[in-house]
Amino acid sequence: MTYTKQIIFKSTFEEVERLEGFLNQLQKDLSFNDELYAKLMLVVSEAVTNGIVHGNNQDASKKVYLDVSADSSKLQFTIKDEGDGFEPDDVPDPLAEENLLKASGRGVFLMEEFADQVEYSDNGTTLKLEFSLAS
Repeated sequence: MTYTKQIIFKSTFEEVERLEGFLNQLQKDLSFNDELYAKLMLVVSEAVTNGIVHGNNQDASKKVYLDVSADSSKLQFTIKDEGDGFEPDDVPDPLAEENLLKASGRGVFLMEEFADQVEYSDNGTTLKLEFSLAS
């Protein structure tokens, strides 16, 4: 079985609200558990929000593309923005003492903690997140 689905977001905060319905439908289609759903809500919303805010600078004329593919063992999300990109290794460590009280800066860390695989390409404008569907 191969499953694919796509959703395209305008680069506004309001657009992120559409993600919940998309993930709800994905859970119905693929029958994964609530624990994985919670991880996906956290990690994929971080990725889409980062694309909107940091990648596209909330320019509503730019889009963030979210593609999903799944087979019997894994679920993969590809998030692509239309920004200039970034270097993931240059993101400050959110666990460093000077960053602990900052209101933002944990998204990349959370993605790496909860996804089984994280891969950046295209100068940081494309992000692949992979999650195991194995029980």
